[in-house]
Amino acid sequence: MARRKISNPLALAVLACLYERPMHPYEIATTLRTRNKDESIKLNYGSLYSVVDALHRGGLIETQETTREGRRPERTVYRVTDDGIHELLDWLGELLSTPVKEYAQFEAGLSFLPVVSPTEAAALLRARVTRLDMELTGRRSVHSRLDEHIPRLFSVEYEYKTMLLDAELTWLRTLVDDIESGALGGSDIWAGFHSEGGFVANSGSENGCEIETRSARDSHGASDSPGASDSHGDHMTIQANGQRHEQPKGHRS
Repeated sequence: MARRKISNPLALAVLACLYERPMHPYEIATTLRTRNKDESIKLNYGSLYSVVDALHRGGLIETQETTREGRRPERTVYRVTDDGIHELLDWLGELLSTPVKEYAQFEAGLSFLPVVSPTEAAALLRARVTRLDMELTGRRSVHSRLDEHIPRLFSVEYEYKTMLLDAELTWLRTLVDDIESGALGGSDIWAGFHSEGGFVANSGSENGCEIETRSARDSHGASDSPGASDSHGDHMTIQANGQRHEQPKGHRS
């Protein structure tokens, strides 16, 4: 994706509002909140004024007029420039057409799922299922009301998030069932870590824990490195935190 001088999504929202008509920052914030755009873009007044200032310095917006009503502070009305319109359309086109890697916090948590025991993982994920189920129910209720009052065009981002939640819930329920039944691939190794206590009790040690196939270790000469494992015959050897653990393949603790 193109590197932009101002990459904060709030800048995109400001440009879109000013593309519609000239506004002052407070009116921009009110417009975004009224249209529930703050559900998709993080909005606070401090950040908004910083973004407006950056856009102004970058030549993407310009002052149309400054007004004062009574004893109220001055209000500066901004309008988008030709460069700002080009930036808006180019940026929006990129966002809509080009997938990018987004580092989601839940994905980070899943990547280290074996750190907790299978039983604890299933309980934690079920708690997430309950929370997401409540959120999805609320979103569907709101969505049905939106459909009654505004065209679908103006709530597609809300619909998109709702569909993502629905898909996540379906996948999560299957994952939890597979963890609890032992059908998840690698369940035997996972249970073995925690049945011996080494993985949890020593999870804060320097060496940590790693599972590695013999062919992978041989390819970089790390057969004796901490955190290595060996797979041969009917047994798998796992080295974690300086201790070696023999476990029969197919063993379930």
